[in-house]
Amino acid sequence: MFDVQFITHHTDTISYLDSVRLALAGGCRWVQLRMKEVADDEAEATAREALALCRAAGAVFIIDDRVELVRRLGADGVHLGQQDMPIAEARRILGPTFRIGGTANTLEQALAHARNGADYIGCGPFRYTETKRNLAPILGLEGYRHILKGLHEAGVSLPVVGIGGVTADDIPALKEVGLSGIALSGSILRAADPVAEMQRIIKLTR
Repeated sequence: MFDVQFITHHTDTISYLDSVRLALAGGCRWVQLRMKEVADDEAEATAREALALCRAAGAVFIIDDRVELVRRLGADGVHLGQQDMPIAEARRILGPTFRIGGTANTLEQALAHARNGADYIGCGPFRYTETKRNLAPILGLEGYRHILKGLHEAGVSLPVVGIGGVTADDIPALKEVGLSGIALSGSILRAADPVAEMQRIIKLTR
C-alpha cells in the first residue's frame, strides 16, 4: 500500500477548508490540517469543520502541531515538526490510541522519532517547496535511500512518507526507493483542476 496524504494550504482563491474539500473529492483519505500562523480560535473552528468533512468521507484527520486541540476534538492524531512539542511528550498527553507523526530530515532524527513513540515519519524535503518556510536540506532520492537503509539496519519498520515538492511525475521513483507514501499540498492546489489532479495521483499510487 502506498498512501497519499494531503497537507492543507491556502491560496488567493482557495481557503484551508476548501483545500480539504478538494482533496477529499479527489479521493484522498488522509488529511493533515496545517495552519501554522493562524490564531488558536480560528484554527479550532476550521479544525471542527474539517474533522466533520473527514469523518463523512471516512478519511484520517491529523492536525499539525496543536496537541491539545487534537485531544479536545478527538482527531485521529497529530503531526509534529522539529520545532514543535517533543514526540515523547505528545505521546504522554495523548496516550497510545492517537497517531503521532514526526518530521525528519536526517537518519538520526528518524531514529529518535521511532524511539520516542512515533507512528510514522514525514521525511523531507524531497525538493524545494514554496509552501514551507525555513526549509531543511534537500534530500532527493539518495537521501531517502540512506535514511531507509539506516532504519532497516536499526530494525525500525515505521512508515516513511516523502514530503516537499512532490509531484505526480515523482511517484514511480519514490515508490521504487521504498517509501510508504507521499504527502502533497502545492502540486494539488496549483493544478488547473485540483480534484482531477488528486484523482490522477491516487491512480498512479495504486
